[in-house]
Amino acid sequence: MMKEIVAELAPEVGVERACETLAYPRSSYYRQSRQPKPPTAKENGVKKKPPRSLSDAEKEKIMAMLNSEQFMDCSPRQMYGSLLDEGVYLCSVSTMYRLLHDHDEVRERRNQKRHPAYAKPELLATAPNQVWTWDITKLRGPVPHTSYYLYVILDMFSRYVVGYMIAARESAVLAKQLVTESCAKQEIEPDRLILHADRGSAMISKSLALLLSDLGVLKSHSRPYVSNDNCYSEAQFKTMKYRPDYPNRFASLITARDWALPFFNWYNNEHRHTGLGLMTPTTVHHGLAAKLTAERQVTLSAAYEQHPERFVKGPPAAPQLPQAVWINPPPPAKEEEKPSS
Repeated sequence: MMKEIVAELAPEVGVERACETLAYPRSSYYRQSRQPKPPTAKENGVKKKPPRSLSDAEKEKIMAMLNSEQFMDCSPRQMYGSLLDEGVYLCSVSTMYRLLHDHDEVRERRNQKRHPAYAKPELLATAPNQVWTWDITKLRGPVPHTSYYLYVILDMFSRYVVGYMIAARESAVLAKQLVTESCAKQEIEPDRLILHADRGSAMISKSLALLLSDLGVLKSHSRPYVSNDNCYSEAQFKTMKYRPDYPNRFASLITARDWALPFFNWYNNEHRHTGLGLMTPTTVHHGLAAKLTAERQVTLSAAYEQHPERFVKGPPAAPQLPQAVWINPPPPAKEEEKPSS
């Protein structure tokens, strides 16, 4: 309302005097009198095309060249250099990548050999002599760059070392000998045992594969560079090399063998595994676990009857032996969603 009055008086007395007379701010009058600007392309949601952008026809030509038989296996940079040598320039390398990204084609374009997809081994043992794992580790010799090789075969369920060997070299012949002797010692029946190992040269040798076939032993291998696929053998090597008396170097092959004999005797007959209910591998491997667990429970029950106040969580239970041991257990099945009522 005040703006219209000022507008009527302004031609006669001027805007300044009219605003002073009516006590109306000139800034408000000018602001209200200002004509609205037309909306910009950005405000209308219309994106202005940059003047340097490629036309649709040029983009189609570049994409056709990228996917042509000549350059379909080349990176954009390789194509860029090849076209320059032919006196042709289409666009920059970064523009080629932007076009590939817009078409969801940013990937490995080179024609090269690809590693096969290795299946993850899933092994289950519910009793001794169902799954064995084995591996070879180096023992440092008396001088740098000299090593001895320790072969160890381990029962996955009981962690019992069923066979080991220390040699001056890694050999498929020696591995074959160790497997043969271990199977004979444990009286392995055909088609009852799986032998799991990584992909070392001795493990994947043809001679060992033929031997396992003759013995009726199934073979299994870890994926390349995945130590967790042979975790029990790796854990056994760690236990060995962290022993207080494990030497930094072995003076000779005989010295290494002399050290290994008492170690494996301790490991099998005295070392109590937390994964075995604090039992030794020998106890589990020879089927004495159930009897020992019952005897432990008698001891704990007697202690509870004598001083029940000391057991704040109720009657104690003896550590239990796991019923199953896995390498890479399958993921638990997801429960189906119940329909809403």
